[in-house]
Amino acid sequence: MQEEKNRADIHVGLGERSYTISVGSELMDEIGDIAKRLNFDSPIVIITDDHVETLYAQRVKLSLEQQGFNTAVCSFAAGETSKHLQTVARLYDQLVALKPERKSGIIALGGGVPGDIAGFVAATYLRGIRFVQVPTTLLAQVDSSVGGKVGVDHAGGKNLIGAFHQPAAVVIDTDTLKTLDERQLKAGLAEVIKHGVIADAILFKQISEKIDRLLAVEETFYRKIIPWNCKIKARVVEQDEKEEGLRAILNYGHTIGHAIESVTGYERYLHGEAVAIGMIIEAQLGERLGVTPPNVTAEILDLIRRIGYPLDKPDINAHVLINSMTRDKKVQQGTIRFIFPIQIGQVTIKSVQELALIRDVWDSYTP
Repeated sequence: MQEEKNRADIHVGLGERSYTISVGSELMDEIGDIAKRLNFDSPIVIITDDHVETLYAQRVKLSLEQQGFNTAVCSFAAGETSKHLQTVARLYDQLVALKPERKSGIIALGGGVPGDIAGFVAATYLRGIRFVQVPTTLLAQVDSSVGGKVGVDHAGGKNLIGAFHQPAAVVIDTDTLKTLDERQLKAGLAEVIKHGVIADAILFKQISEKIDRLLAVEETFYRKIIPWNCKIKARVVEQDEKEEGLRAILNYGHTIGHAIESVTGYERYLHGEAVAIGMIIEAQLGERLGVTPPNVTAEILDLIRRIGYPLDKPDINAHVLINSMTRDKKVQQGTIRFIFPIQIGQVTIKSVQELALIRDVWDSYTP
């Protein structure tokens, strides 16, 4: 990781698909320069949602136009409920009219939803064109913008339709944290906690000791925390790009979290909120299986409580929840796989066949 004053660059080494994650202040004004260095051709299409469009689209468009690119903005309604194939189809229609070529580029501007949708469009339009991730939420900055997972939801479950399509670059402007509300900020912190639990006890300790600085959006601290998280994810992705083994550890809290989101129609919980509940319940399940020590579960629960998530048990029947989990892409040979903490900073992957035990842990959940 190379660092300059107020800036860090993390290399993601994937051979010909390698790229750089840049983290710093005022980087949004450098998108045009970056597109030029990447040898993009016009037109360049910015794909975003209608909320982020009002905040940043014109700024990114100006940066691109100053470098001589013809640029267009395509947007859709903000929120997870737009993350489906109908939105993708409408974007395809717009691209057909704009006539981008394979050497053109897409800018994925926004949080996890715009990043996933724009990345999926880039992966599939013309059988694949390059794109740049410009994440504007903490969750997207520390997690979803890195690693090349792109896709959309289906009525049967979250992210069931997708591809692996690595970005040409990831550009993280930490100034965007100033426009996040507290709920969105905490949703992103759930992924930071996850990284600490699965791979880095020192990171977990830092989060625990510096909650006030995180919740106060102390930007200098985030310029340390964001690259730290990106580096953790990058090192995992480098070893297992297409989730054939190790990369599954990044799903800690997501087996149950995704099911909660899906069953509640993506309207009640933000992704990070569902993952926070998922991390607690999966640790409790690991405890019942004799894999997760009780003190580890207690540490995770304490930190999640202190950040302040909506942790009341969702009003979901256990059978409905388990049925949703069995349709998840993490299922292997018909068996649900979970990530269980062994200690802070280390986890194990385990298939669980005892559905009655999962049901019992869900029914007895108390935050």
